[in-house]
Amino acid sequence: MTKADIVNEISSKTGLTKIETEVVINSLVISISDSLMRGERVDIRGFGSFYIKKRDAREARNPSTNEVIKLSERFVPYFKVSKLLKDKVNKTLLRGF
Repeated sequence: MTKADIVNEISSKTGLTKIETEVVINSLVISISDSLMRGERVDIRGFGSFYIKKRDAREARNPSTNEVIKLSERFVPYFKVSKLLKDKVNKTLLRGF
């Protein structure tokens, strides 16, 4: 499902125009991104949590040249699915098979 598909589905379910729906979705993504950039965790009950993890500096190896590369520390965004959503997905998909 693409962003356009999400816009179409939400628009048809809510009665909002596609432009209004896209503004809402863009605002949600920007809000989540801004919170993560401030180091904050974003919890959406029943859906999941967005958070960042610190990855320590390390050495890696280029497999083609075998050259050692130093990677600096960095922060990486992660998403953890809520137990409720995980259970719903499994229940629905397992019923179909």
